[in-house]
Amino acid sequence: MQAQQTFLEDWLRSSGGAPNSSTSPPPSQPASRARAILHAWAELRDYSASSPADHCRCLDALRTLLDAQDSVHVADPQAKLLLSILSSPSPSPPECLPPIFRLLYIWVRRSARPAPPLLESAASAASSILSPPAPFPAQGILLLGALSAAPGLSEASRGVCLDRLCRLLEEERGAIGSAEELVPEVLAGIGYALLRSKGDYFTRVLYSLFGIWGGEVGPRANLAHGLMILSLVEWLVAGFINSRAMGSIELLCRGVSAENLEVGKCARFPIVMASAGILRAFRRVPPGNTLQLSASLRRSIEGSVAAVANYVLSRTRNGSVLDDDPETRCLLQCIAVGLARCGPFNFHAPVLLCVCLALLNEFFPFLSFFRRVLESPNLGAWDLCLKQVRGHAGSILFKEAGAVSGVLCNMYFFADGGSQAAVENYVWGHCEEFYGKHRLVALLLKGRQEELLRGLDEIAESFFLMVVLFSAEATKRKLEPKISCEIKSGVSVRVLISFSCIEYQRRIRLPEYTDAVRRAVLALQENGTACVSFVESMPSYVELISVPGSDSLAGKTYVWSEDEVQTARMLFYLRVIPTCITHIPGDIFGQAVAPTMFLYMHHQLEKVARASHSVFAAFISSGKDYDENDEMGLKEKLVFYYMQRSLDAYPGATPFEGMASGVAALVRHLPAGSPATFYCVNSLIEKVTVLCGRAMSQDAEFWKNWQRDSEPCKKVLDLLLRLISLVDIQVLPYLLKLLAQFIGQLPKEGQNVILGDLHAHVADSDDVVRKPTLVSWLQSLCYLSSQMNSATHGPTIQDKKLNNDKLNYSGASSFAGSHSRL
Repeated sequence: MQAQQTFLEDWLRSSGGAPNSSTSPPPSQPASRARAILHAWAELRDYSASSPADHCRCLDALRTLLDAQDSVHVADPQAKLLLSILSSPSPSPPECLPPIFRLLYIWVRRSARPAPPLLESAASAASSILSPPAPFPAQGILLLGALSAAPGLSEASRGVCLDRLCRLLEEERGAIGSAEELVPEVLAGIGYALLRSKGDYFTRVLYSLFGIWGGEVGPRANLAHGLMILSLVEWLVAGFINSRAMGSIELLCRGVSAENLEVGKCARFPIVMASAGILRAFRRVPPGNTLQLSASLRRSIEGSVAAVANYVLSRTRNGSVLDDDPETRCLLQCIAVGLARCGPFNFHAPVLLCVCLALLNEFFPFLSFFRRVLESPNLGAWDLCLKQVRGHAGSILFKEAGAVSGVLCNMYFFADGGSQAAVENYVWGHCEEFYGKHRLVALLLKGRQEELLRGLDEIAESFFLMVVLFSAEATKRKLEPKISCEIKSGVSVRVLISFSCIEYQRRIRLPEYTDAVRRAVLALQENGTACVSFVESMPSYVELISVPGSDSLAGKTYVWSEDEVQTARMLFYLRVIPTCITHIPGDIFGQAVAPTMFLYMHHQLEKVARASHSVFAAFISSGKDYDENDEMGLKEKLVFYYMQRSLDAYPGATPFEGMASGVAALVRHLPAGSPATFYCVNSLIEKVTVLCGRAMSQDAEFWKNWQRDSEPCKKVLDLLLRLISLVDIQVLPYLLKLLAQFIGQLPKEGQNVILGDLHAHVADSDDVVRKPTLVSWLQSLCYLSSQMNSATHGPTIQDKKLNNDKLNYSGASSFAGSHSRL
């Protein structure tokens, strides 16, 4: 706690994430406020308990002073006045006691040196009034604790105050639990009491602290209370360290140890948070202070946290936590946040598993949110869920998710193999479960409750970061050369599947993400079985075009191309598959990959369609030797459908660059003279003929604007010209023939433009084998074109085709015959 912080309860309240309840209302003008304070003290001095009207005046004066407590000064004379009211023969009404307790507390905390006789009188009066059953126990505990911490109080009076405080804690749990907003005051009173108590009193107060939340009548345990306990213990230990009170530190450590405290008889979360507070205080020891926590005490403290973690694991079911089990949920939260605050913590298997389960169930409670959305598909239920999502996004849990993720990664690094495998199964299995539910929720909420969908995605981004950081650490450990091939293949497949499930949440390309994917892919490339496992994990074609549990979509029609969550996952697969294409058997590719590849070629997102073309190009280009009756036949069969699928959607869904890469791959890698290559050439010629005819009918200036790069017709024709240098010599004559026929049917302007492009293409060619024949063919083509254009009456279409046939075979057929040995 900072030195300028006077009231411990205010700091504890802010540590728990709650607003400061003692904050005064907006102040009035200083002069008017000062007059009000002076008038209030005057009213108290004139107070007479004999008249009921005076009771009201007294209460109003006390409230005025309490409202100005941030600036009110309570000196010894004012304290003496307050004590006289408490000890008056005519008792004050109960409503007056809380403000009197508060003003006396301000006097004790703000006075530099309270008069010892007044302290003795205050201790006597408070102990007398606060004997159980006592009114307002929270304010009483705070005052008794502050008095017991006052240096000028005698040991006898200190003992009386501590005894009354312990009895209040033990006997007034119900009253404390009914006013949970005053828990910071109770904890602050305990903190003051522990600061100066020793021996039996110290142990008694400490055990009373741990017992507040035990049983059915105490306050409800939650993370906010746990954070207050952590801060309280940190403040205590920091004070003990500064005063070198090692005896008090040892008493505190023994109090939280599993050996000296029966965990089953009190709430467990104070033990966890008190342990974290001790460790945090020693982590923040100022430079120059040689007081350190011994190894035995550290082991004892960490052992108590591990004991609680064991208890938590006994109450979970296969990693899931029931919503109606608040104790287990609170303990998971406290273990995770406590470890994030306390610093280095040695590996304990139960603690690691609890941190993992806390992240998956408490910090990222998606499955709970998804279940509410799907079980009640109506706007009223969704609005309520939206409030819950917003509340979680602003909670301490969500804000601490990054730090707890770091704790998970650090403890995983030092864990044994079994614990590492358990955490891996939890995290990566959760990703797959998350994907299935998230897909349905996104489809259901889109266009209906976009705000809730955005709120869920905001939390999901942090979940994505946690998975990436953990997976990066896991791949470092499990994909090293010394690790067995079986473990490496299993981890690589699980990592890639998990990343595909959360790909929709990726907004930026993290170095950890890139490194994890690279390591997993490299491991995948070393093992054909792992490659097959990864490919077979991809959703089938039937799963892609339909959605399980379609009844939950509440009447919405499912359109596969509008399923953004699924599209992001499949894009991940389409990007990874080319990296390991040589290890995928032909039958697996044909059954699992090809249907998906062809489906997503018609996706409206260009990056998705282009990725599908890349998969096709990689498969056709794969240089692995296959059985001719199996794989080479499959490649050629796929080309026929590939050309149909690509050209049907061009221009449109088919990205030209993707189609061009696929065409270039097939003409390079199919066997010479393959029917599939002939079909490819013929399909491109037919497509360019249609495109040019359509363009000429729509634009009279089409050929004058030929240099526009975005023109689909020009792109396809450029591809055909590039194929002149790529196709094998058995297909080249056919290509030249079709090109000649196409050019011959064009008007003069079109012929001149295309011939100009051909001249440039042939001139730039460095193929010394083909170039002479191409030059001869081009010269013949130019001559015949000029003859047709110079005639008054041009030839018919049939004549053009006849002349083009002659032109084709005059050069190309002789080239094919003379170079058939190639």
